[in-house]
Amino acid sequence: MKIDLADQIKEILLGSIEKNIRQGNFQIKDIPKIIFLTPKNKSHGDLSTNIAMQLSRELRKKPLDVANFIVNNLDIQGTIIDKAKIAGPGFINFWLSENWLYKIIDEIREQSENYGKVNLGKGKRVQVEFVSVNPTGPLHIGHGKCAAVGDVLSSILKAAGYEVEKEYYINDQGRQIDLLGESVQARYNSLLGEKKEFPDDGYKGEYIVDIAKEVIGKFQDKYKGRDDKETQEFFKVFTLKNILSGIKKDLKDFGVEFDVWFSEKSLYEQNKLQEAIELLQQRGFLYEEKGALWLKSTVFGDEKDRVVIRENNIPTYFASDIVYHQNKYQRGFDKVIDIWGADHHGYIKRMKAAAQALGYSEDFLDVLIVQFVTLIRDGKEVGMSTRGGEFITLRDLIREVGKDVARYFFLMRSYDSHTEFDLDVAKSQSMENPVYYIQYAYARICSIIKKAEQEGIKIDKNKEVNLHLLDKEEEIELIKKLSSLKEVVRKSALTWKPHLLTTYLYDLASSFHKYYTVHRVITEDKELTKARLILIDCTRIVLFNTLKILGISAPENM
Repeated sequence: MKIDLADQIKEILLGSIEKNIRQGNFQIKDIPKIIFLTPKNKSHGDLSTNIAMQLSRELRKKPLDVANFIVNNLDIQGTIIDKAKIAGPGFINFWLSENWLYKIIDEIREQSENYGKVNLGKGKRVQVEFVSVNPTGPLHIGHGKCAAVGDVLSSILKAAGYEVEKEYYINDQGRQIDLLGESVQARYNSLLGEKKEFPDDGYKGEYIVDIAKEVIGKFQDKYKGRDDKETQEFFKVFTLKNILSGIKKDLKDFGVEFDVWFSEKSLYEQNKLQEAIELLQQRGFLYEEKGALWLKSTVFGDEKDRVVIRENNIPTYFASDIVYHQNKYQRGFDKVIDIWGADHHGYIKRMKAAAQALGYSEDFLDVLIVQFVTLIRDGKEVGMSTRGGEFITLRDLIREVGKDVARYFFLMRSYDSHTEFDLDVAKSQSMENPVYYIQYAYARICSIIKKAEQEGIKIDKNKEVNLHLLDKEEEIELIKKLSSLKEVVRKSALTWKPHLLTTYLYDLASSFHKYYTVHRVITEDKELTKARLILIDCTRIVLFNTLKILGISAPENM
């Protein structure tokens, strides 16, 4: 049995709109996408839609008039809708029938770990590229937020029926990589008493010294004082491998694993740059000026044209990105989502312009900008650098608060808003900590079910249980909250907002804690006990499934 709340109400709404078209009330070409919201105020119903406001623009009617036409033609008798009312400027609010809510319990039990999945994507291929930080140092906490957003968005899209590939783009070519090798080489020589000038703009973090010490540990003074090409290449390759290995380990410890680690260098080895340049020239979007090759990005809304090949014939970073995105398209993705840090905001228009210049549709590439993170300790902002000028690393944060807490705190607010990460709250083992609050709800349910089993009360899936005994206000509220998971997954996938899931998870835990405070699960009434055990077991399933999408563990004991 599969009940899709949104689809069923959508069908009822579409039936009303089509009836209004037949009656001559509405003259419209296309019906906009119907989106549902869960009202914060329970008195406003279980679900709400703004479809009347969307239609009013095309119909040139007042939203309230459009809403009245829709509600008056709704055929809800015998459906999952108990009643529909108009609110505010034209919202249509729905109240669900209790009989339908009890069927949700059966559906959760039947679908178990698959409950919450929807087929919005219908197998479309989506690539999510995120983190992709230059491998010139360890990951800092800003990268951690990007990692959490990208990883969870990928999980949401998978749960919504998309075929998702997660990718990390390794910038392993160019001057910054040469400089990295030179920095370690200089430190290596310095540690061995060989005075060598440290490169201008070299990398000065403590981790550079640590890598130099590793070289000494493995190769002693083999490269001391040498400055030939072979030595330079050795330091570049050794350092790159060392830092990449650390990045991979930190991400794995953070619960993030990529399907593809894509090398920028490989694009040049396969001569892909020339292929992209020729295509852009054929399409008439390149021109030469002062010895440099420019992209006509202003044609596609960029503020100015951009250099692709410098006058010295060296490609710009932008050139690499053009070739890389051409490669993404050639791999057959229907949609590409790039997740970038806040400092890359000005880069979006030129990148979208390049994609269109290559001949790809405007909506092939989308870019999400993740805003900054501020650490708070004892109510004060923590300085963002440690010894040697290094940023506070993701590794340090995981060590201090744990993977689960770090992921949740990065996802508590919308990715495009600034995150204040309160270390004191994150480290507390109390209900003030949202992760503790949620995981404690899960552990408490596991404990109650275990206790019931010890008392000889088991939930038998094959035996009928009277779910209509679950008629208390807190029980109905909890079932409604369970029923809305699929709609939250759907909305998160449509809007690319992972924080909707953390909000849902906290609200669900809150509904359970409230229910448990008011009502005993194991009572002297055996039938009521069985019904309540099924309810909390369904709550356990939904908590587990949501935590899994967020990449957060579900401990059975705390």
